Amino acid sequence: MGKRKRYEVEEDPTSNGRRAKTSTTSKAARVAISTASNGDGENARLASGVTSLPEPPTTVQIVIGTYEKVLHGVTATISKHGKEDSELDVEFADTFLFSAHGSAIRCLAISPTSSSTKSQKVILASGSSDQIINLYHISTESSSRRHKEPSIPTLTGNKILENPRNRELGSLQHHGASVNTLCFPSRSKLLSGAEDNTIAVARTRDWTVLSTIKAPIPKAYGRPSGDTAPPGGTPAGVNDFAIHPSLKLMVSVSKGEKCMRLWNLVTGKKAGVLSFERELLHGVGEGRWGSGEGRKVEWNSLGEEFVVGFERGCVVFSIDSKPQCQISPSPTTKIHQLHYMALPGTDNEAKDILAVSTEDGRILFYDTSLFTDAVTTEPAAKPGTPVCRMIGQLGGTLEGLTGRIKDFEILKPPDLKILLIVTGSSDGAIRLWALTAAELAGRSVQAKDPPADNTKHTPNGDVKTATRTQAEKQVGKLLGTYEAGNRITCLKAFVMLESKSSKTDGLENGTSASGDHGSKDSCDESASI
Repeated sequence: MGKRKRYEVEEDPTSNGRRAKTSTTSKAARVAISTASNGDGENARLASGVTSLPEPPTTVQIVIGTYEKVLHGVTATISKHGKEDSELDVEFADTFLFSAHGSAIRCLAISPTSSSTKSQKVILASGSSDQIINLYHISTESSSRRHKEPSIPTLTGNKILENPRNRELGSLQHHGASVNTLCFPSRSKLLSGAEDNTIAVARTRDWTVLSTIKAPIPKAYGRPSGDTAPPGGTPAGVNDFAIHPSLKLMVSVSKGEKCMRLWNLVTGKKAGVLSFERELLHGVGEGRWGSGEGRKVEWNSLGEEFVVGFERGCVVFSIDSKPQCQISPSPTTKIHQLHYMALPGTDNEAKDILAVSTEDGRILFYDTSLFTDAVTTEPAAKPGTPVCRMIGQLGGTLEGLTGRIKDFEILKPPDLKILLIVTGSSDGAIRLWALTAAELAGRSVQAKDPPADNTKHTPNGDVKTATRTQAEKQVGKLLGTYEAGNRITCLKAFVMLESKSSKTDGLENGTSASGDHGSKDSCDESASI
């Protein structure tokens, strides 16, 4: 028995419900129109009745830790309302909010994103004074369709969009004191430093502690100001550590020590100790009654230099551990966080700019290759140690901000030609800033010129000059502010990826305008979302 030829049947709107057979030639033409709608030609797209899809918004996942033991997740959806990247609108929404620890949260860490298309999650680790490290899976996919749906009702008026892909993994309890710092050098390892003077290396596959690096307990020399050790005790604990981009070297700074330690991560043993000289500490505001301990440390992206942050200043060291320059904010204020940010250089090479957050609500930008001989009221540093010149500042009193910035993140969205800076303040405010690389690159070139002569002497003249100089160096634009309602201690953020489901929905909506309802595979994919 011969097989019958199968025809596609579709309804003719002019035939009053009658069905007509469709030839193979019309089917091929419809496939050609569908192919053209995917970007083969603008004329074919217009002929098929499919308009160009709107550019999807950029979503940033922000996670903050607070004094009130609360772990808070917020998404910031950034969309354009014009042709330029400066014309941006921001919409904030809560993704999770819960009490994660039994004490204040001190540090956060997020694992690097995976290049694999299968893994669309990152690991979030939070450390606290309760000696526990909590672990979570955070989804990196962002569906623009979820932001158009009605949110969960709330009494506060904040928009709530929960992500069902976020999951809790468990907790680690291998430290015997407060956890001060966390770091994911890769997706396979987690390093944690605590006040028990240990740095633990855990494997993320099964969360087994592979090794523990023990730093020596410092000897007590009097009671420096700001010491929180109990009576008869010694201030101890790892304040911070930084891993070289080669993943073979680590620098750590600890409490009660006027030095930094180098560690060989291949063998897990000490590679050297570098003491801070008295003149060097004096130049960054660590006087007789100061602790002299390093509080923050960070490598640049090329691994050619690293910076050690003190209470009121910073010192940049070269790869051979020699002081390269020093940083002292003006006016003098406390330093809370520091990060390197990569900018395109003049010879198409990446150039690192150092960003520092302060007590008075500013983020200061320094080019560590530019020095100045400006006169300061502080005692002079060791001869031969130049002072790094500031090329710009963000926030501060000129923006009406005076609260301290506890932490911040610098992001580079792939769909935007700007840098996004997310700041977290102690007053509970999360602020999102936009900054172009050209602003800092241009000021870095202008900073090579010698300073003007009107920057000295009389107290009144100094105040007026400083105000005018700050106004000239003001960079960045505030996009939006979100009040978290809790005092922020630490902050992490990353740019979320556009989910495949939202792209599929957009294509299906576009092809449906031309009369084609899509193939069976596209229908099955949309049904599984």
